[in-house]
Amino acid sequence: MERSYASRSSGELATAASGSGRPVRVIPLRHPPGFGSISSSSPPWWRAAVGRARSMGPLEWAEAALPCVAWMRKYRWKEDLQADLAAGITVGVMLVPQAMSYAKLAGLHPIYGLYTGFIPLFVYAIFGSSRQLAVGPVALVSLLVSNVLGGIVNSSSELYTELAILLAFMVGILECLMGLLRLGWLIRFISHSVISGFTTASAIVIGLSQIKYFLGYSVTRSSKIIPLIESIIAGADQFSWPPFVMGSTFLLILLTMKNLGKSNKRLRFLRASGPLTAVVLGTIFVKFFHPPAISVVGEIPQGLPKFSIPRGFEHVMLLMPTAVLITGVAILESVGIAKALAAKNGYELDSNKELFGLGIANICGSLFSAYPATGSFSRSAVNHESGAKTGLSGIIMGIIIGGALMFMTPLFTDIPQCALAAIVISAVTGLVDYEEAIFLWGIDKKDFFLWAITFITTLVFGIEIGVLVGVGFSLAFVIHESANPHIAVLGRLPGTTVYRNTLQYPEAYTYNGIVVVRIDAPMYFANISYIKDRLREYELNLPNSNRGLDVGRVYFVILEMSPVTYIDSSAVQALKDLHQEYKARHIQIAIANPNRQVHLLLSRSGIIDLIGDGWCFVRVHDAVQVCLQHVQNSSSSALKLASQASGDSADSISTPKAEKQRLKQDDFFKNLWKAHDGNADSGGEVQPLLRQNLV
Repeated sequence: MERSYASRSSGELATAASGSGRPVRVIPLRHPPGFGSISSSSPPWWRAAVGRARSMGPLEWAEAALPCVAWMRKYRWKEDLQADLAAGITVGVMLVPQAMSYAKLAGLHPIYGLYTGFIPLFVYAIFGSSRQLAVGPVALVSLLVSNVLGGIVNSSSELYTELAILLAFMVGILECLMGLLRLGWLIRFISHSVISGFTTASAIVIGLSQIKYFLGYSVTRSSKIIPLIESIIAGADQFSWPPFVMGSTFLLILLTMKNLGKSNKRLRFLRASGPLTAVVLGTIFVKFFHPPAISVVGEIPQGLPKFSIPRGFEHVMLLMPTAVLITGVAILESVGIAKALAAKNGYELDSNKELFGLGIANICGSLFSAYPATGSFSRSAVNHESGAKTGLSGIIMGIIIGGALMFMTPLFTDIPQCALAAIVISAVTGLVDYEEAIFLWGIDKKDFFLWAITFITTLVFGIEIGVLVGVGFSLAFVIHESANPHIAVLGRLPGTTVYRNTLQYPEAYTYNGIVVVRIDAPMYFANISYIKDRLREYELNLPNSNRGLDVGRVYFVILEMSPVTYIDSSAVQALKDLHQEYKARHIQIAIANPNRQVHLLLSRSGIIDLIGDGWCFVRVHDAVQVCLQHVQNSSSSALKLASQASGDSADSISTPKAEKQRLKQDDFFKNLWKAHDGNADSGGEVQPLLRQNLV
């Protein structure tokens, strides 16, 4: 076979088998480098990794270990320092009241929100690869912590706090492992519609869980909407007007400042200063009027957190599902935001390094009494809008939190609970993405179904079930699409040698007796049965053809394999079986334009030898020319044989005329295959081509 390929060159002219056709140039399909050898020409992955490691210099090693080196060595003190200071102070001021609010949402004392916004910020600035991501407590993770720990232990007990800190340690370990094992690609299997449906439902649950501070009475702690609504309705007789009026006023102020900051660049400072404004106004009101119906935060310990090893390791297995879920949320929220901000600011971000940086931040945070931290969407957006250039802005945020812990905690005693609740509700309103549902309904019902099923199950059955159902349906759709790939019947566009889907281009030329099929996916064990079934359908249900003599059946199947990026052993065996089935019915397979790896595997597995090297082509057009010449020559010869047979009175008496024509034609094709097999065995080339005026 190598000899027959070697005997061809790109400038060689192939001639028609009958000898009467005009020569037409056919581009030969060359064997890929390494054909016939067992070993691959590319080095193994470990050798490539070792070679890459040896080529790295000291500075590159420092950047790999500490991503902050990348921006520190290029830091422009005049241009960047002012922007980082402004962004760090802006977001730091925003973080102080938010951190306390999210800690309350998590069922923890407000001081633990400040702890979570302290040490992790410094650690992430060193090990994190994003320069604009604002790390710290977030609403969704806080709700997850409250949801799982509330079912294990009472929130007022010391064990509740210990388990929340242990969760931070476990999440950090999982994130570090995922980063080191380079598992950041797992996020690709969760569709955007699932993320949108999940966050929208979670935002509604978070808002309802905070409504108790507006109503003035206790509401059941749950991540399911039905128990929350039932609890709200059941306690309606305990409704109190003062916290409702105060909380609604603060919420209105926050939403107004937030919208003004978004719509007007000159007023964007209002978006960041909104939470602080609500806290200051609420504290002043309480200090002056002392309303008995307004509950306040109470005493907050002063000073920095102390080093301590997390406790409660006997509950690790009980917390593991939640740790995995929080890690997943960190991947979805933090890495997605970080990549978007990196693209806007013109630098590359490695999702695996990002996961490792978040993991180290959580591990170190857990040693200083922090609960799980991750990247915040709202604070990261404000950080970016405020002009943050590097991780120094995160360090400045940490310094502000440290200053608040050292000197300002006595001022936080009289902060109204409804003000903190208004901050949480204001923050999660941006997560309610109903516009995405409307958009999906208009363009893709499948994605809308994913959004809806995730949204509904999260609301009704809780966050954990919602995530599992959403991810499960996402994977089910991936598997379904993979196992049922798109397969197109191709035709030639008039006046060109370009072949396209006949459904998209109905005017394309198709030829009787020849089916050109394009498989738009890798061929492997999961989809090969579907591909074989579709090919059999084309044989049983002939596609409508508009060119050539009507031969009544399919004699050639051309596989356009340029989209096939990979083929496995199951697909190889299936192709062998298909070839045998086709050969028994006198159908020839032709292969067009396989890539290097696929061609190499087909050659090594014997597929090329089986179907004949003369039936492998660079272009679909070349394959169609050869097959069409066979069809035309054989059809004309069969018609001559049939006309001669019609004069034989003895045969005409015993066999009807139409049946005799069919039998003579089939006999001719049998002889054609025998002739082809003989040429293949002798190493010769049979490449009959269609005359140019017929193509």
